Amino acid sequence: MKIAKWMMAVAALMVSVACSGNKKSDANADQLAAEGTQAVAAKTGSKALVVFFSHAGDNYSVGNIKVGNTKIVADYISEITGAEQFEIVTHKYDGMAYRPLCDLAKEEQQNGELPPFEGSVDVSKYDTVFVGGPVWWGTYPQVMFTFFQKYDLNDKTVIPFTTHEGSGLGSCVKDLKKAYPKANFLDAFSIYGHDVREGKGRVEKWLKKLGYGE
Repeated sequence: MKIAKWMMAVAALMVSVACSGNKKSDANADQLAAEGTQAVAAKTGSKALVVFFSHAGDNYSVGNIKVGNTKIVADYISEITGAEQFEIVTHKYDGMAYRPLCDLAKEEQQNGELPPFEGSVDVSKYDTVFVGGPVWWGTYPQVMFTFFQKYDLNDKTVIPFTTHEGSGLGSCVKDLKKAYPKANFLDAFSIYGHDVREGKGRVEKWLKKLGYGE
């Protein structure tokens, strides 16, 4: 009889421990759910900007185009995320054929030139900044480095993207991290320039992984 009572006591203790464990699991699940809700709320409340340089005119592979490849990607990003835009505009390259432009871009990079651009933007209004451009000689065009020197994106979320014809991201991400060592970087995106006009789906897929367009 004593043995039976002892076994019943052990069983009751085991049930008690199991119930405590479930309560702990439920509490953890509730905490995780709450944290997830906060993350979504922060995402919804953030304000994004697309900063980009795009070259229209004579381009490799696509010929003479009225809208630059990078601008098309920037427009996709704005459409999907609601981000505002600031286009880095310089007229230095207007009307140039592809080969002379390549030579000029190489010369600018070798000399560390920082061509001026038009307009200004208040970056303090934005929590997230997409930074995009074509890859010229392995990195962003020099006029974009003029922007990097003028504007501080440290402590913001920075998301790089590029258009290219074989260079991928080049050293764009590395150079951005050098310019903004205290920024929070998310996964970058690159796409062939000749693919951008049919590439909205790829942009959507990338942005979805970052939490946009869900």
